[in-house]
Amino acid sequence: MKAPSASARTAIAAPATDVYALVSDLTALSGFAEEFHRGSWLDGAERARVGARFRGHNRRGWRRWSTTVTVTDADPGKCFAFDVDLRGVPISRWRYDIVTTGAAGCLVEESTWDRRPAWIVPFANLVTGVRSRTERNRRNIEASLRQLKHTAERTGDRGTPTA
Repeated sequence: MKAPSASARTAIAAPATDVYALVSDLTALSGFAEEFHRGSWLDGAERARVGARFRGHNRRGWRRWSTTVTVTDADPGKCFAFDVDLRGVPISRWRYDIVTTGAAGCLVEESTWDRRPAWIVPFANLVTGVRSRTERNRRNIEASLRQLKHTAERTGDRGTPTA
């Protein structure tokens, strides 16, 4: 696979399994991912597993769009990844790689690959209001990782925020 079009990483003072639980849970993901507003599992799926699909509802300002997402990697504590399509047209791939760095810490790298065919780029730019998807994704990833770090580091053993 070619190099991602955008990626960043951060150290998080939380167990890798807890971080994985956050990035692979659609409700939690909507709390820190910049454009992902909410998601709903499809075809009877109830959790992240390879091959599971969900409908992703995204937003940027007043703009809204939905995609179909297929989980490609679901390795608890290590990796969560998915491909995004719009009516069968490949849009992107997203991946969270998680590496344990100590008893209570990990390093998380979020990456994305732009998979859009050239003919759809003008339409996608109009729908999302983004001229440079690579630059926007770079900024979104940095913001998402900051929020993920904040969320994971304030989450207790039961997966709920601590006071």
